Amino acid sequence: MLENSNATANLAVKDLAKAKAFYEGTLGLKQVDDMGGELIVYKSGDTLINVYHSQFAGTNEATAVTWAVGDEIGAIVKSLKSKGVTFEHYEMPGLSLEDDIHVGDGMKVAWFKDPDGNILNLAGK
Repeated sequence: MLENSNATANLAVKDLAKAKAFYEGTLGLKQVDDMGGELIVYKSGDTLINVYHSQFAGTNEATAVTWAVGDEIGAIVKSLKSKGVTFEHYEMPGLSLEDDIHVGDGMKVAWFKDPDGNILNLAGK
């Protein structure tokens, strides 16, 4: 039923101006729409990310968005760190931590948070 439809990630934030600085300035996403100051739509690859104002921002304690970055994960982590992004470190069975990247079982994964605490993820090889 939905296998041929695109999906969009939705991220709740408390302060759209602060979120805009992070998603555009830090992550380099391009804004494609602004819906009256309550919702900003970003393009990421062939997908969209809706960043919207909500009183429930930062209450999700699970990964909200994953970017598949392949072999570029190390360079992207380094670039984001240079922009002040702090990476999260988790105890993950079967994965070891190499700098800020969890490695194991043929994958590399790095987690970080946006200013509202939404958990974001880079997945590589």
